[in-house]
Amino acid sequence: MLKNFPRLSVLLFAAPAFAQDAAPDCGIYAYKAEIVRIIDGDTVVADIDLGFNTWRRGEHLRMMGVEAPEAGTLEGDLATERLRELIGGRELFICTHKMKRKDREAKGSFGRYLATFYFDGKNINELLLSLGLAVPWE
Repeated sequence: MLKNFPRLSVLLFAAPAFAQDAAPDCGIYAYKAEIVRIIDGDTVVADIDLGFNTWRRGEHLRMMGVEAPEAGTLEGDLATERLRELIGGRELFICTHKMKRKDREAKGSFGRYLATFYFDGKNINELLLSLGLAVPWE
């Protein structure tokens, strides 16, 4: 039994590290979220897991650094549909961003939290930009 101990200990200690690697490195502003609805190519509604069995339901989130064409246009509808295919109804990680010169999370002009979305280890914000479905936004 003892000669199997080293192999078993490697498995026991490796598993937690692997599970933690799935979360992006964005400090205290990283959350698990469930995408409830895609509004357009850069805005979603999500249920956000704040931890300790506490949720923010129906939170509108704006993709940080992404400007998709307006919904109702051909380009906007394509961006919206692609975002729906990528993350609609899925569980993923989000990183919200800190406001400049303040110690709280940033919101856009419509009161939506600004977030970067991560699914399956990929930055979805950057993916939309690389696919040409959106342009950079500041």
